[in-house]
Amino acid sequence: MIFTGYMFPNAHSIHPYLEDPRNGSTSRFCSDLALSLRCYVTAGFPERLSPDEIGVKDATGTPVAGDNSVEGEVGIRNEVDIVGANSAVLYGPDGCWVGGYRKTNLFKTDLTWAKAGTGFTTFQLPAPLHTVTLAICNDLNVFNSTSHLPPPQHADPQKTSPPQSPTQTTSSWTLKEGPYELADYCIAQKTNLLILLDAWLTSGESVHDEEEHDWHNVNYWAARLRPLWVNEGVEGGFVEDGDITEPDVGDETVVVVCNRFGEENGESFAGTSCLLSMRRKSGRPKLFEAMGRREEGVRLWTAG
Repeated sequence: MIFTGYMFPNAHSIHPYLEDPRNGSTSRFCSDLALSLRCYVTAGFPERLSPDEIGVKDATGTPVAGDNSVEGEVGIRNEVDIVGANSAVLYGPDGCWVGGYRKTNLFKTDLTWAKAGTGFTTFQLPAPLHTVTLAICNDLNVFNSTSHLPPPQHADPQKTSPPQSPTQTTSSWTLKEGPYELADYCIAQKTNLLILLDAWLTSGESVHDEEEHDWHNVNYWAARLRPLWVNEGVEGGFVEDGDITEPDVGDETVVVVCNRFGEENGESFAGTSCLLSMRRKSGRPKLFEAMGRREEGVRLWTAG
Protein backbone atom coordinates (compact mmCIF):
# COMPACT_ATOMS: atom_id res chain seq x y z
CA MET A 1 0.00 0.00 0.00
CA ILE A 2 2.22 2.73 -1.37
CA PHE A 3 0.62 5.90 0.04
CA THR A 4 -0.84 4.82 3.38
CA GLY A 5 1.59 2.61 5.27
CA TYR A 6 0.56 -0.82 6.50
CA MET A 7 0.62 -1.20 10.29
CA PHE A 8 -2.97 -0.31 11.15
CA PRO A 9 -4.16 -1.85 14.45
CA ASN A 10 -7.85 -2.02 13.57
CA ALA A 11 -10.56 -1.08 11.08
CA HIS A 12 -11.16 2.27 12.75
CA SER A 13 -7.58 3.41 12.13
CA ILE A 14 -7.45 2.45 8.45
CA HIS A 15 -10.95 3.60 7.56
CA PRO A 16 -9.97 7.22 6.61
CA TYR A 17 -7.39 5.89 4.13
CA LEU A 18 -9.56 3.44 2.20
CA GLU A 19 -9.78 4.13 -1.54
CA ASP A 20 -12.40 3.34 -4.12
CA PRO A 21 -11.03 1.15 -6.91
CA ARG A 22 -10.28 2.94 -10.20
CA ASN A 23 -10.76 6.50 -8.89
CA GLY A 24 -8.75 6.59 -5.64
CA SER A 25 -5.41 8.38 -5.31
CA THR A 26 -3.36 5.23 -6.01
CA SER A 27 -5.35 4.43 -9.15
CA ARG A 28 -5.00 8.00 -10.43
CA PHE A 29 -1.26 7.94 -9.75
CA CYS A 30 -0.77 4.62 -11.56
CA SER A 31 -2.87 5.78 -14.51
CA ASP A 32 -0.93 9.02 -14.90
CA LEU A 33 2.46 7.32 -14.54
CA ALA A 34 1.60 4.52 -16.97
CA LEU A 35 0.39 7.01 -19.57
CA SER A 36 3.43 9.24 -19.09
CA LEU A 37 5.97 6.41 -19.39
CA ARG A 38 3.93 4.30 -21.82
CA CYS A 39 4.34 1.22 -19.67
CA TYR A 40 2.44 -1.02 -17.24
CA VAL A 41 2.26 0.17 -13.62
CA THR A 42 1.04 -1.74 -10.57
CA ALA A 43 0.80 -0.73 -6.92
CA GLY A 44 -0.91 -1.76 -3.71
CA PHE A 45 -3.66 0.17 -1.91
CA PRO A 46 -6.31 -0.33 0.82
CA GLU A 47 -9.52 -0.90 -1.14
CA ARG A 48 -12.84 0.31 0.22
CA LEU A 49 -15.46 -2.43 0.14
CA SER A 50 -18.83 -1.87 -1.46
CA PRO A 51 -21.71 -1.56 1.05
CA ASP A 52 -22.90 -5.12 0.45
CA GLU A 53 -19.42 -6.50 1.25
CA ILE A 54 -18.89 -4.70 4.55
CA GLY A 55 -19.41 -6.93 7.55
CA VAL A 56 -18.05 -8.24 10.82
CA LYS A 57 -16.06 -11.36 11.66
CA ASP A 58 -15.25 -12.85 15.03
CA ALA A 59 -11.78 -13.52 16.45
CA THR A 60 -11.46 -16.72 14.39
CA GLY A 61 -12.20 -14.89 11.13
CA THR A 62 -15.72 -16.29 10.78
CA PRO A 63 -18.32 -13.79 9.49
CA VAL A 64 -20.91 -12.81 12.09
CA ALA A 65 -24.34 -13.21 10.52
CA GLY A 66 -26.80 -10.38 10.76
CA ASP A 67 -24.33 -7.84 12.14
CA ASN A 68 -23.18 -5.54 9.36
CA SER A 69 -21.31 -2.31 9.96
CA VAL A 70 -21.92 0.71 7.76
CA GLU A 71 -19.77 3.69 6.92
CA GLY A 72 -19.63 6.06 9.85
CA GLU A 73 -20.19 3.27 12.37
CA VAL A 74 -16.82 1.56 12.12
CA GLY A 75 -15.40 1.22 15.61
CA ILE A 76 -13.38 -0.96 17.92
CA ARG A 77 -15.32 -3.99 19.18
CA ASN A 78 -14.73 -7.55 20.28
CA GLU A 79 -15.39 -8.64 16.72
CA VAL A 80 -13.28 -7.50 13.76
CA ASP A 81 -14.85 -5.13 11.25
CA ILE A 82 -14.39 -6.08 7.62
CA VAL A 83 -14.15 -2.70 5.90
CA GLY A 84 -11.59 -3.12 3.11
CA ALA A 85 -9.21 -5.34 1.20
CA ASN A 86 -5.43 -5.32 0.80
CA SER A 87 -5.48 -4.84 -2.95
CA ALA A 88 -3.38 -4.10 -6.02
CA VAL A 89 -4.24 -2.32 -9.23
CA LEU A 90 -2.71 -2.63 -12.71
CA TYR A 91 -2.79 0.09 -15.39
CA GLY A 92 -1.65 -0.11 -19.01
CA PRO A 93 0.41 2.17 -21.29
CA ASP A 94 -2.75 3.99 -22.40
CA GLY A 95 -3.49 4.97 -18.80
CA CYS A 96 -6.48 2.62 -18.65
CA TRP A 97 -7.33 0.16 -15.90
CA VAL A 98 -6.29 -3.41 -16.75
CA GLY A 99 -7.41 -5.18 -13.59
CA GLY A 100 -7.12 -5.56 -9.87
CA TYR A 101 -6.27 -8.17 -7.27
CA ARG A 102 -7.10 -8.75 -3.59
CA LYS A 103 -4.58 -10.40 -1.29
CA THR A 104 -5.59 -14.01 -0.69
CA ASN A 105 -3.47 -15.18 2.26
CA LEU A 106 -3.88 -12.52 4.93
CA PHE A 107 -1.14 -11.63 7.41
CA LYS A 108 -2.05 -10.94 11.05
CA THR A 109 -2.14 -7.17 10.39
CA ASP A 110 -4.69 -7.65 7.59
CA LEU A 111 -6.92 -9.78 9.80
CA THR A 112 -7.91 -6.69 11.81
CA TRP A 113 -9.75 -5.06 8.90
CA ALA A 114 -9.46 -6.82 5.54
CA LYS A 115 -11.50 -9.23 3.48
CA ALA A 116 -9.47 -11.95 1.77
CA GLY A 117 -9.47 -12.32 -1.99
CA THR A 118 -10.89 -15.39 -3.67
CA GLY A 119 -7.68 -16.56 -5.34
CA PHE A 120 -4.58 -15.51 -7.26
CA THR A 121 -4.89 -13.45 -10.45
CA THR A 122 -3.16 -13.64 -13.83
CA PHE A 123 -3.21 -11.22 -16.76
CA GLN A 124 -2.41 -11.89 -20.42
CA LEU A 125 -0.36 -8.89 -21.58
CA PRO A 126 1.47 -8.12 -24.84
CA ALA A 127 5.06 -9.22 -25.44
CA PRO A 128 7.53 -9.21 -23.83
CA LEU A 129 5.48 -9.55 -20.61
CA HIS A 130 3.03 -12.27 -21.74
CA THR A 131 1.48 -14.10 -18.75
CA VAL A 132 1.75 -11.96 -15.60
CA THR A 133 0.68 -13.01 -12.09
CA LEU A 134 0.16 -10.50 -9.27
CA ALA A 135 0.55 -11.44 -5.61
CA ILE A 136 0.87 -9.54 -2.35
CA CYS A 137 3.38 -10.32 0.42
CA ASN A 138 1.96 -13.12 2.60
CA ASP A 139 0.48 -14.80 -0.49
CA LEU A 140 3.87 -16.56 -0.53
CA ASN A 141 2.84 -18.37 2.63
CA VAL A 142 0.10 -20.96 2.84
CA PHE A 143 -3.34 -20.05 4.15
CA ASN A 144 -3.74 -21.03 7.82
CA SER A 145 -0.25 -22.50 8.12
CA THR A 146 2.97 -22.14 10.05
CA SER A 147 6.38 -22.10 8.39
CA HIS A 148 9.14 -24.61 9.10
CA LEU A 149 12.00 -23.45 6.91
CA PRO A 150 15.62 -24.45 7.38
CA PRO A 151 18.02 -21.66 8.38
CA PRO A 152 19.39 -19.54 5.51
CA GLN A 153 22.83 -20.07 4.06
CA HIS A 154 25.69 -18.83 6.26
CA ALA A 155 23.29 -18.33 9.19
CA ASP A 156 23.34 -19.66 12.72
CA PRO A 157 21.68 -23.10 12.49
CA GLN A 158 20.23 -22.64 15.97
CA LYS A 159 18.10 -19.71 14.83
CA THR A 160 14.77 -20.22 13.12
CA SER A 161 12.94 -18.29 10.43
CA PRO A 162 10.79 -15.34 11.51
CA PRO A 163 7.03 -15.83 11.82
CA GLN A 164 5.50 -14.43 8.63
CA SER A 165 2.31 -16.49 8.44
CA PRO A 166 -1.22 -15.62 9.58
CA THR A 167 -2.10 -15.87 13.25
CA GLN A 168 -4.61 -18.62 12.48
CA THR A 169 -2.40 -21.70 12.30
CA THR A 170 -3.97 -25.08 11.66
CA SER A 171 -1.43 -27.00 9.58
CA SER A 172 2.31 -27.27 9.02
CA TRP A 173 4.47 -26.42 6.03
CA THR A 174 7.63 -28.34 5.12
CA LEU A 175 10.34 -27.59 2.59
CA LYS A 176 9.96 -30.93 0.82
CA GLU A 177 6.17 -31.25 0.71
CA GLY A 178 4.96 -27.66 0.95
CA PRO A 179 2.20 -27.01 0.09
CA TYR A 180 3.28 -24.39 -2.45
CA GLU A 181 0.06 -22.61 -3.39
CA LEU A 182 1.49 -19.65 -5.30
CA ALA A 183 4.28 -21.57 -7.06
CA ASP A 184 1.90 -24.34 -8.13
CA TYR A 185 -0.53 -21.73 -9.42
CA CYS A 186 2.24 -20.09 -11.49
CA ILE A 187 3.19 -23.45 -13.00
CA ALA A 188 -0.44 -24.19 -13.89
CA GLN A 189 -0.87 -20.75 -15.46
CA LYS A 190 2.52 -20.91 -17.24
CA THR A 191 3.38 -17.58 -15.63
CA ASN A 192 6.21 -15.69 -17.34
CA LEU A 193 6.38 -12.85 -14.81
CA LEU A 194 5.43 -12.97 -11.11
CA ILE A 195 5.19 -9.60 -9.35
CA LEU A 196 5.19 -9.61 -5.54
CA LEU A 197 4.13 -6.36 -3.86
CA ASP A 198 5.49 -6.69 -0.32
CA ALA A 199 5.64 -5.04 3.07
CA TRP A 200 7.85 -7.81 4.46
CA LEU A 201 9.34 -7.40 7.92
CA THR A 202 13.05 -7.72 8.64
CA SER A 203 14.19 -11.26 9.31
CA GLY A 204 16.05 -10.43 12.51
CA GLU A 205 19.25 -11.62 10.85
CA SER A 206 22.12 -9.11 10.43
CA VAL A 207 19.85 -6.19 11.33
CA HIS A 208 22.40 -4.57 13.63
CA ASP A 209 25.47 -5.00 11.45
CA GLU A 210 26.57 -3.42 8.21
CA GLU A 211 25.26 -6.09 5.83
CA GLU A 212 23.62 -4.30 2.93
CA HIS A 213 20.93 -6.87 2.11
CA ASP A 214 18.56 -9.06 4.10
CA TRP A 215 19.68 -12.32 2.50
CA HIS A 216 17.70 -14.36 5.01
CA ASN A 217 14.48 -13.03 3.49
CA VAL A 218 15.71 -13.48 -0.09
CA ASN A 219 16.37 -17.15 0.73
CA TYR A 220 12.94 -17.36 2.34
CA TRP A 221 11.17 -15.94 -0.73
CA ALA A 222 13.05 -18.30 -3.04
CA ALA A 223 12.29 -21.30 -0.82
CA ARG A 224 8.57 -20.50 -0.88
CA LEU A 225 8.72 -20.66 -4.70
CA ARG A 226 10.76 -23.87 -4.76
CA PRO A 227 8.67 -25.78 -7.37
CA LEU A 228 9.62 -23.11 -9.92
CA TRP A 229 13.29 -24.14 -9.82
CA VAL A 230 13.82 -27.31 -7.76
CA ASN A 231 15.93 -30.20 -9.02
CA GLU A 232 16.80 -32.60 -6.21
CA GLY A 233 20.07 -33.62 -7.86
CA VAL A 234 21.39 -30.08 -8.48
CA GLU A 235 19.87 -27.94 -5.75
CA GLY A 236 21.98 -25.56 -3.68
CA GLY A 237 22.45 -21.80 -3.38
CA PHE A 238 21.85 -18.90 -5.73
CA VAL A 239 23.41 -18.35 -9.12
CA GLU A 240 24.40 -14.73 -9.64
CA ASP A 241 24.08 -12.99 -12.99
CA GLY A 242 27.10 -13.76 -15.14
CA ASP A 243 28.02 -17.01 -13.40
CA ILE A 244 28.35 -20.20 -15.43
CA THR A 245 25.16 -22.21 -15.05
CA GLU A 246 23.70 -25.48 -16.21
CA PRO A 247 21.93 -25.46 -19.60
CA ASP A 248 18.41 -24.03 -19.63
CA VAL A 249 16.20 -27.03 -18.93
CA GLY A 250 12.66 -25.75 -18.50
CA ASP A 251 10.17 -22.92 -18.58
CA GLU A 252 11.25 -19.72 -16.86
CA THR A 253 9.36 -17.46 -14.47
CA VAL A 254 10.93 -14.07 -13.78
CA VAL A 255 10.13 -12.93 -10.24
CA VAL A 256 10.11 -9.27 -9.17
CA VAL A 257 9.95 -8.72 -5.40
CA CYS A 258 9.05 -5.10 -4.58
CA ASN A 259 9.53 -4.73 -0.82
CA ARG A 260 9.32 -1.57 1.26
CA PHE A 261 11.91 -0.51 3.81
CA GLY A 262 11.97 1.75 6.86
CA GLU A 263 9.96 1.68 10.08
CA GLU A 264 6.31 2.11 10.98
CA ASN A 265 4.68 1.88 14.41
CA GLY A 266 7.66 0.05 15.87
CA GLU A 267 8.02 -2.47 13.02
CA SER A 268 11.02 -2.58 10.65
CA PHE A 269 10.77 -3.62 7.01
CA ALA A 270 13.40 -5.55 5.10
CA GLY A 271 13.75 -3.69 1.79
CA THR A 272 16.05 -5.81 -0.44
CA SER A 273 13.77 -5.62 -3.49
CA CYS A 274 15.16 -8.02 -6.07
CA LEU A 275 14.88 -9.56 -9.53
CA LEU A 276 15.11 -13.35 -9.84
CA SER A 277 14.95 -15.94 -12.60
CA MET A 278 13.41 -19.31 -11.71
CA ARG A 279 13.70 -21.98 -14.39
CA ARG A 280 12.08 -25.39 -13.99
CA LYS A 281 14.46 -28.12 -12.82
CA SER A 282 17.48 -25.80 -12.91
CA GLY A 283 18.24 -26.64 -9.28
CA ARG A 284 18.63 -23.07 -8.06
CA PRO A 285 17.20 -19.59 -8.62
CA LYS A 286 19.26 -16.96 -10.43
CA LEU A 287 19.66 -13.56 -8.79
CA PHE A 288 19.96 -10.72 -11.30
CA GLU A 289 19.87 -7.68 -9.03
CA ALA A 290 18.94 -6.60 -5.49
CA MET A 291 18.48 -3.26 -3.76
CA GLY A 292 19.73 -2.61 -0.25
CA ARG A 293 17.83 -2.99 3.01
CA ARG A 294 17.75 0.78 3.45
CA GLU A 295 17.69 1.82 -0.20
CA GLU A 296 14.93 3.95 -1.69
CA GLY A 297 14.97 4.70 -5.40
CA VAL A 298 14.21 3.56 -8.92
CA ARG A 299 16.08 0.74 -10.64
CA LEU A 300 16.01 -0.32 -14.29
CA TRP A 301 16.68 -4.05 -14.50
CA THR A 302 16.91 -6.38 -17.47
CA ALA A 303 16.20 -10.10 -17.13
CA GLY A 304 18.00 -12.18 -19.71
